[in-house]
Amino acid sequence: MEASSSLRFQVSRFSSFKIWLCLFLVLVLQNCSPALSDSPYLVGMGSYDITGPAADVNMMGYANAEQIASGIHFRLKARAFIVAEPNGKRVVFVNLDACMASQLVTIKVLERLKARYGDLYNENNVAISGIHTHAGPGGYLQYVVYIVTSLGFVRQSFDVIVNGIEQCIVEAHNNLHPGKIYVNKGDLLDASVNRSPSAYLNNPAEERGKYKYNVDKEMTLIKFVDDESGPIGSFNWFATHGTSMSRTNSLISGDNKGAAARFMEVWAEQNGIPKQAAHVNHDGLESSHMTSRLPRRVSPIIPEPNEITDDLVQLASSYEASGGRRLSSSSITKRIRSTQQNRPKFVSAFCQSNCGDVSPNVLGTFCIDTGLPCDFNHSTCNGKNELCYGRGPGYPDEFESTHIIGNRQFQKAVDLFSSASEEIQGKIDYRHTYLDFSKLEVNVRTSTGSQQVVKTCPAAMGFAFAAGTTDGPGAFDFKQGDVKGNPFWRLVRNLLKTPGKEQVECQAPKPILLDTGEMKEPYDWAPAILPIQIIRIGQLAILCVPGEFTTMAGRRLRDAVKAVLTSDNSGEFNNIHVVLAGLTNTYSQYITTFEEYEIQRYEGASTLYGPHTLSAYIQEFQKLATAMVANKEVPTNFQPPDMLDKQIGLLPGVVFDSTPPGVEFGDVSSDVPASSTFRKGSVVNATFYSACPRNDLLTDGTFALVEKLDGSNSWVPAYDDDDWSLRFKWSRPSKLSPRSFATLEWTVPGDAPSGVYRLRHFGASKPLIGSIKHFTGTSRAFAVR
Repeated sequence: MEASSSLRFQVSRFSSFKIWLCLFLVLVLQNCSPALSDSPYLVGMGSYDITGPAADVNMMGYANAEQIASGIHFRLKARAFIVAEPNGKRVVFVNLDACMASQLVTIKVLERLKARYGDLYNENNVAISGIHTHAGPGGYLQYVVYIVTSLGFVRQSFDVIVNGIEQCIVEAHNNLHPGKIYVNKGDLLDASVNRSPSAYLNNPAEERGKYKYNVDKEMTLIKFVDDESGPIGSFNWFATHGTSMSRTNSLISGDNKGAAARFMEVWAEQNGIPKQAAHVNHDGLESSHMTSRLPRRVSPIIPEPNEITDDLVQLASSYEASGGRRLSSSSITKRIRSTQQNRPKFVSAFCQSNCGDVSPNVLGTFCIDTGLPCDFNHSTCNGKNELCYGRGPGYPDEFESTHIIGNRQFQKAVDLFSSASEEIQGKIDYRHTYLDFSKLEVNVRTSTGSQQVVKTCPAAMGFAFAAGTTDGPGAFDFKQGDVKGNPFWRLVRNLLKTPGKEQVECQAPKPILLDTGEMKEPYDWAPAILPIQIIRIGQLAILCVPGEFTTMAGRRLRDAVKAVLTSDNSGEFNNIHVVLAGLTNTYSQYITTFEEYEIQRYEGASTLYGPHTLSAYIQEFQKLATAMVANKEVPTNFQPPDMLDKQIGLLPGVVFDSTPPGVEFGDVSSDVPASSTFRKGSVVNATFYSACPRNDLLTDGTFALVEKLDGSNSWVPAYDDDDWSLRFKWSRPSKLSPRSFATLEWTVPGDAPSGVYRLRHFGASKPLIGSIKHFTGTSRAFAVR
């Protein structure tokens, strides 16, 4: 009886335990299941400074040997997203504020990722794309033709980009959390025009009739939402060239797409995106309550001011220029930025697409001598191409044009971001291969409807390449639409390399100016081995192409890939969105349609591998798409060369910096006027005795700073050289002079709080003997109403 009772008690106790265990497991599963079902992905965002040398280095894009960097408009960034299936595949997409991706950069980034993560990130699932700004330092590509104007390879340009890409991927990897992704699309009508309309018109009328515009107006945006922090970033693809800044600009700039990214990241910060609690900066001051008042990248700890009074003006006049002083290291500039490092940040990237014939200079093309429109077919003025320029919406102010085109993209992105409701769901997948585009066999359809096998050609550039475009004309007597060439330049060409009969026939009707694919001294002038890649995230497919597709070329490629994907009977790809990511993983110039190639405007002359280049891309991308649908791997028999050890750089290093006797680095040369007051919109200048910015890039730091006097009689950072309003300009009195000057130019923003401010310069000087020394100096203070 007692034993039976005891047994019943134990059974009862065990049953109760099971019941409570079951209830516990149910609660756990209920709490976990939303994360598993509602958030099928892990998402992470990252960004890092890739601003290269702000002095002496030729800028990449216009191939203008006289366009030498001499300051900073705003800093350049690498931005990355990672999307991963828990315990499954993952992909990385990096967007660079650079002219284009570089094969050598990609190779070295992948080597670093392998050393850090093993095989987790590799050439198959990592894509690196450039926005195509023409205002970034060059010298970071490995092929000769792309580094001629930069006097060869510039190791400093190369290293900062490789390091920045690695760091932004590391940050994105460390930020991986459960989250969702949304996609949205919409038209942006006033940020792009076709700069080669005569070539576009050579496409079949029936094909052109399918489209309302002669450029792609659609922006595609993906929105990333962290389960805990909420929205954490967005990437979008829209086609327009990074040529709002002209070929004479000398300030490092991300151009219109870099500007748009800054505007959107500032917008997110002002709106408290991502979610964030109050944080403490390095001075121990709580600062989150100010984020809605100032669009700050450095420090939002500026207190709300009282009205400007005569006493405040008098207070400003009591602060004279500090005089230059030495710093123990450059770490002070990094600490300035570190005020916001401990809080989540919003990452926004404005990626490039099929921009080959697309210009942001939307007012049209005009002759600078007469003001009349340029010739339609050749973009010349009285036969001279160098007089024909496109005009941006802020003409004649290129900074204003950059602002306007950037702002239009930003506004559209905010609209798409705010209204995005289509959730991305489905597999993560990717396909990648390398191809030898110098001799690729291609099946094309003839005019009679039969199939014919043709080949691509070794790379070559036509005469119209040297004519440039209406965004940046060339020189001499070259012109677009030239299918003949001229005897004088043929003679000059032959001194370098005379193309053979087979090459001439293969490239026809292009008259060859530079036979770059067959020029091998001192090493390869142009690429032959190119990567192609498809990244799939659910119903989004990203076609990663290593060049600049024209509008119609991009349309044909997207349509061809979409047709393959949607032919799958499972319905898995029925709602697929296909975007084209231009200038990705490496660079091989332009890709036109066969019909556009025949016209031989700049884009056709720069289509390296002959008239069937686009057909080759379509054929090979269809193979990738077919393999993706069939869940098969794609073999590759090629690898691109790593020519880092062969690189030649002829840019002289910094020998030493100096100042006049009795003057210190950081002393003011030309100060803000005493007892001065400035209103919103006015410009404040101060010039400092400085040193070459190549001595230290101050990565993730700043050369220029606007400081504000706070209520406790101490100075806090307000604006830096990553801000639209503050420009850092560097100059020498003569080309070989060891003396130099830094001018800080601040346009007082309309939302700047009234108060007392001053300008501060940071730099690093190199003595003739000894190590580099860092310095700083400030202007006298001034009042802002």
